[in-house]
Amino acid sequence: MEAALVPIMAGLLGLVVGSFLNVCTLRWPQDESIVSPGSRCPKCLKSVQWCDNIPILSWMILRAKCRFCSEPISIQYPLVELTSALIWAGVFAAHGATPEALRGGVFLWILFGVSISDARFYIIPNQFSIGGAVVGVGMAFLPGGIDWVASIIGAAVGYVVLWLAAVSGTWMIKKLSPGRLEEAGVDQAMGGGDIKMMMMVGAFIGVGGVAQTVFIGSLLALLVFGPISTISKRLIPLGVFLAAAAAISYAWGERMLSWYLTQVVGP
Repeated sequence: MEAALVPIMAGLLGLVVGSFLNVCTLRWPQDESIVSPGSRCPKCLKSVQWCDNIPILSWMILRAKCRFCSEPISIQYPLVELTSALIWAGVFAAHGATPEALRGGVFLWILFGVSISDARFYIIPNQFSIGGAVVGVGMAFLPGGIDWVASIIGAAVGYVVLWLAAVSGTWMIKKLSPGRLEEAGVDQAMGGGDIKMMMMVGAFIGVGGVAQTVFIGSLLALLVFGPISTISKRLIPLGVFLAAAAAISYAWGERMLSWYLTQVVGP
């Protein structure tokens, strides 16, 4: 019972922080405060009562409509809350009630927020990237994960690697496909948000995690969104794929590296 209670309690916490994440991902990309005004309906502007702000349950009771004007409430809200709950429950089930579980929950929560913001607005707020990097370095002082020196080095390497990739990518696109960036309405191949995001990733999982994240994220972006981008001329929301890759690197990075060294490189 005690072993089951830990992930259950973590999942309940995940519901709460998932509700908060909905606010962050909607307001931070638009430079709005997450404090004021409080939760309200975007149509009638009526404040959301506390009883209508219970994660998942309120959405179901209200039948996905505003209590006052019947404006539909996006399914994003309960889905984000549920996913957040599963993330936190999963991390604590894997690590138990340890500092590493807390660190992992915060890291995956930030990555989830990055993916939502980038997918919807093509923006990765500084609160997730720079703020997340500061949190990552701070949490490196907790036992169980990388130490603070490796965290700082990882943050620096993550920033520099993506900055170099952005500069070289911009140069290659301008040489090989003149006008492509202007057609997409941007002036560089990779946004500054992606670069700062990798600083945050490095702060949590170090240099090795940065290398894995860049490789896996680039591969996922090319395979999944590459064909769509070619047809639609839309830029790839790279942050979404880097976030997924960083989560994979955190959860299975060491096992993937071990498999590669033993099965591909050989003894």
